[in-house]
Amino acid sequence: MILDFGGGFFLRRATTADHPALAMICLKTGDAGKDASSREDDPELLGLLYTIPYQVLEPELAFIIDSPAGAAGYLLGAADTAAFNASLASDWYPDLQRRVADPGPDSSRWRGSDRARHRVHHPDFAVPTALAAYPSHGHIDLLPQARGKGIGRRAMAFLEQRLAASGSTGVHLEVMPENNDALKFYKAIGFEVVQDPEPAKQSVYVGKRLANTAEAAS
Repeated sequence: MILDFGGGFFLRRATTADHPALAMICLKTGDAGKDASSREDDPELLGLLYTIPYQVLEPELAFIIDSPAGAAGYLLGAADTAAFNASLASDWYPDLQRRVADPGPDSSRWRGSDRARHRVHHPDFAVPTALAAYPSHGHIDLLPQARGKGIGRRAMAFLEQRLAASGSTGVHLEVMPENNDALKFYKAIGFEVVQDPEPAKQSVYVGKRLANTAEAAS
């Protein structure tokens, strides 16, 4: 246990044994925070794209939020987004691309998990210039039983402290624009929407400056 949230909920480091849980939680929150199970025909693919790589490539910032009933959320981070994306490109996506067929460019013909399959073969590893002040990034999702208990707020504060201690000056998260609950949550804990002058993606970035505790302690 790293952080006790009370009521049987606690934060612990994720391990390789948690890969199924990381995939499950990602699926259950994969539709802008709602359950995407009815949409996806490959229940593991969202996790292979969005959660499991953190445990493999950045294990020091990969955590499970556990509960009396088992895994109820995750907290993931990358200290250097550009470096993490480079590792994804060289060490993670090539194997995925061998395992998953490209559904082709015509999105009108996509079914089930085809949107995710298309992303596997056409990833975008560029970091928008507007995020230069926020070199780190995070990713958090909670299942319904872990919501409304202050867990998300405490977990994000923990991640911010870890990133600041490593020397990071800022952290960002990517949010689906229709996920109003998430946008309200991040605003409440001090994040601001980052305006990107580049062509808009189908997502919103929120960012927060971090006090460099590594320098303050020296």
